[in-house]
Amino acid sequence: QVQLVESGGGLVQPGGSLRLSCAASGSIFSSYVLHWYRQAPGNRRELVALITSDGSTNYTASVKGRFTISRDNAKNTVYLQMNSRKPEDTAVYYCTAGRLGVNYWGQGTQVTVSS
Repeated sequence: QVQLVESGGGLVQPGGSLRLSCAASGSIFSSYVLHWYRQAPGNRRELVALITSDGSTNYTASVKGRFTISRDNAKNTVYLQMNSRKPEDTAVYYCTAGRLGVNYWGQGTQVTVSS
């Protein structure tokens, strides 16, 4: 069982930056594939970024070059650095940890991009 707790959400102006954190419980954090998803009102949940256990990353096209996912296995934490924010980035952001076909989800954190 893995428990995930996101933090760092809030209100940011367009063009601004924000970093989300997701702290995980569990002793085998380093073996999990970690993801950030987001869901805007009225939209389907979409995968934003992922990072594998060996550090490989992948991003959805709309955030490439603006967002960076990283992980610190010593702290059992995954991060999402979001730069050059746009209003369409407004959503609830969720982190997940997946291994052997099982995915654990955090409760989500709201990010609002508005002037």
